[in-house]
Amino acid sequence: MKILITGGAGFIGSHLVDALVTQNHHIMVIDSLIDGHLSNIQSHIDSGICEFIQADIRDRKIMLEELPKVDMIFHFAADPDVRNSVPNPMSSYDHNMNGTMMILEYMRAHNIKKMLFASSGGTIYGEVDEYPIFEKTQFHPISPYGASKAGAEMYLSAYAHSYGFKIASVRFANIFGERSRHGVGWDFYHHLKENPYELTILGDGTQQKSYMHVSDAIQAVLLVSEQIENQKKPYDAFNVGSESWYTVDEIAQIYEREMGLENVNHQYTGGSRGWVGDVAKMLLSIDKLKGLGFKEQVTFTEGVHRYVNWMENLTHS
Repeated sequence: MKILITGGAGFIGSHLVDALVTQNHHIMVIDSLIDGHLSNIQSHIDSGICEFIQADIRDRKIMLEELPKVDMIFHFAADPDVRNSVPNPMSSYDHNMNGTMMILEYMRAHNIKKMLFASSGGTIYGEVDEYPIFEKTQFHPISPYGASKAGAEMYLSAYAHSYGFKIASVRFANIFGERSRHGVGWDFYHHLKENPYELTILGDGTQQKSYMHVSDAIQAVLLVSEQIENQKKPYDAFNVGSESWYTVDEIAQIYEREMGLENVNHQYTGGSRGWVGDVAKMLLSIDKLKGLGFKEQVTFTEGVHRYVNWMENLTHS
């Protein structure tokens, strides 16, 4: 197949490129490189199996007049900064809503029938009363980022039903691992490198969430993508995450052990959440995903080990 991956030079997108090139598809990546890094996929570009276009998916001329037709789209381009969406809500709206609308219009213009969308189980559901959270749970986002992802899903559903598309969303928990340059693990590692004796933790340390290594996230994406053509509904969604969850305090201790540190003094900024818009507790039900054959392969501690090794190599390179 000819496959378009938006945001394919980014963290999760580049790992998806790695997986799909092994299946002998022709991959076309479009990425503005605002958050992506060309080095993530350079070897595939050099080999000729991956075509790279540096462009913004919000550019109507490129999307509707210049981009050729493909067989399937993996839409991973987004403004990834949940925390920054509070002081800058229009950024999330513009990238995540307008960007997704342009992808849908590109599909409509070329009659492209299949798409997989990278959504956010960590932010669209907001704060709920019961855990784990199932796909049928009503959306109550508490950040502009969460609202932008929820709104994008509404348009995906509308276009799928209106124009005969088959679209599936993967609602990610907190995905971490090699090539990620933001998030709690990235922050903890660099703060501890700077000061191995003290770590400032946002909130009170009791925030509790599900984390998944990127290799398992890609396994889930591939399983969901394989069922899209035969899915019964025009639009469907799958939670993607681990069945384990950790407090911020526990995460700090795991990174400290991995880095060989002891007796680190924790300072807290206070409050039940890390920042305005932070969902303090999040655990997704993945029963639906497991129905496709998904099995988590990488434990959280093993994932942290791999991630710290990658950051160590990045620091020394």
